[in-house]
Amino acid sequence: MYLVMGITGNVGGATARHLLKQGKQVRALVRDRQKAAKWAEQGVELVDGDWNDATAIAAALKGVEGAFVMLPSVWAPSPDYREAKDVIANYVEALTIVTPSRVVALSSMGANKTSGLGMITGLALFEQGLRDVTSPVAFVRAGGFFENFLFGLQAAQGGTLPVFYNPTDRRSTMVATDDIGAEVATLLTGPAWSGHRVIELGSMVSADEVAAQLGEVLKLDVKAFALPRAAWADAFQQFGVPKGHTGPAEEMYESVNAGWMDLGVTGTEHVEGTTSARDVFAAAQNAVKA
Repeated sequence: MYLVMGITGNVGGATARHLLKQGKQVRALVRDRQKAAKWAEQGVELVDGDWNDATAIAAALKGVEGAFVMLPSVWAPSPDYREAKDVIANYVEALTIVTPSRVVALSSMGANKTSGLGMITGLALFEQGLRDVTSPVAFVRAGGFFENFLFGLQAAQGGTLPVFYNPTDRRSTMVATDDIGAEVATLLTGPAWSGHRVIELGSMVSADEVAAQLGEVLKLDVKAFALPRAAWADAFQQFGVPKGHTGPAEEMYESVNAGWMDLGVTGTEHVEGTTSARDVFAAAQNAVKA
């Protein structure tokens, strides 16, 4: 049995799919059983609770061989990243009560840094907090998600894909969420390890390359357009980040553009992604047509 946190999201869902393909039993901690009904139909054991309840997490951990843990995505965190700190404290408390034979934690490229990370700060804190638990832990430092470009299926109909990456021909680490799920499942079910591991996950890809692959799917000539720095706050607000709270998202992309999402941090392992941006765009488009 394996515990998967965040099963109703992209990465948790991908992890569960790959575990089920291997014939493994999966358990999920869920706040809304109706939202997770499709997983119950596939044999996933649902446990009531969420990452805000250490007791519920500990109960879900009982009897599992391994656990996948992650933080909820918060685009407008508090200045002290209280949301992340609270969830991390709950995980540490639960993993002190119950110690599975292995834990895989979703992190991010850049989480090895200690400042200037913006939204990635929560994941840097996550790594620091889980280094104190007894169980062996593998931190999967994923690159930027290709799924974050899915808005381009509509926005790029005119031939332009607006991006925060600048310059657009500079490569940084990117990955598909399905590849993250595949790697997490492999780590959970593969050979045991001791202590801590850090796995960089993804391939070096530029916004220009993403735009070109989007164009192949749309059958258009699509070019990436780097949004002017002064326009970032308004752009994030259009994506739903409240006015006055876009700073962490802006700082994150400044870090990306400064090269903090590049592969090759000392002491890490590296796994290439096998799913392209083109694959992600095509799958999303086919899902809409189905």
